[in-house]
Amino acid sequence: MKKLLKNDAVQSLFASLLCIVLGLFIGYIVLLFINPSGAFQAIIDVMKNFMNYSKSTLQIKNLGNTIVKTAPLLMCSLSVLFCYKVGLFNIGVAGQYVAGACASLYAALAWGWSWPLCLLFAIVAAALLGTIVGLLKAYFNVNEVISGIMLNWIGLYLTNMILAKVKETTSPYTLHLSSANPKAILPAVGLDKVFAGNPYVSIGIPLSIIVVIIIKVLLDKTKLGYELKATGFNKNAAKYCGMAEKRNIILTLTIGGALAGMGGALLYLTDYEQWQVTISSVPGMGFNGIAAAFLGGLDPIGSIFASYFIQHITSGGAYVDKTMYCSQISDLIASLIIYLCGFVFFIKYAINLRLAKNDRTDVRDKVVVKKGGEDK
Repeated sequence: MKKLLKNDAVQSLFASLLCIVLGLFIGYIVLLFINPSGAFQAIIDVMKNFMNYSKSTLQIKNLGNTIVKTAPLLMCSLSVLFCYKVGLFNIGVAGQYVAGACASLYAALAWGWSWPLCLLFAIVAAALLGTIVGLLKAYFNVNEVISGIMLNWIGLYLTNMILAKVKETTSPYTLHLSSANPKAILPAVGLDKVFAGNPYVSIGIPLSIIVVIIIKVLLDKTKLGYELKATGFNKNAAKYCGMAEKRNIILTLTIGGALAGMGGALLYLTDYEQWQVTISSVPGMGFNGIAAAFLGGLDPIGSIFASYFIQHITSGGAYVDKTMYCSQISDLIASLIIYLCGFVFFIKYAINLRLAKNDRTDVRDKVVVKKGGEDK
């Protein structure tokens, strides 16, 4: 058992599951204070999500809706994860996600581009935002957290201004791609039939999985990945070894921005949502990506499952009985679990500390036993 707990993957899984259980328990306690009669059922409804429907076709169709939103969340998670591996905290992922959504929608609605060009334009636009943060960090030592937060809001308000040109006449929402430019919608490649005719399930799902594999290989199996991680550990040592530390910092945040921007495009090019040009807060998708990255143990493969789980409980909150609880209670439960995701590394640290203490005790006991035997 002790040997199993020393495995990093097992530690990450155990810590993540513990955070999930604690989040649900605290959420349950909060619900008990508000209305004890429906607290347990509310937690069950959140966890069931699409299983709240009785018909299997509706279950599969709504599972598709959850997966549609998992793909962009996964890309935001990869963005945070990739930068964190290089010693950078990309809190600007939310603004980069917004930039990707803006670029893809404007290219589709104003210029009539097809989906591959819209997707590429979103990646480039968000990568540019990431590059700005990287340049400020590399050449002026501006903390990436500060510049990232500022660019989040700049990106949001610029997006509102730009997409106001392609919105519906009588509402603050952008035009539907299905009517304005159907060729900009990501192709389903047969996945819509798998999910009971859900029109929003698209190629975005396999694309995000492919990107996960690429990032995994890049970080763990390539020279570039080694240099990037070395720069993150100690940029001065990396510079001494002949690595271009400034280039690596800029490249890391550029790639991080590109990943987040791709996430924005993977959602809005499905026509699942329209952008609201009067929105006054940055979408939560980028910040949820931070939680997904840590819940997944900062591993690209782990992020797949963490991203799905976070989106699962976020979507499941919609099924809580609104006659007993206000509409925001579902967000509260999801937020509690997401908040506790930040303690994954603390729990892993506590496990390692405990294991190290036990190892020292075992060594001391062996020495005492051996010494006692020699005395005899």
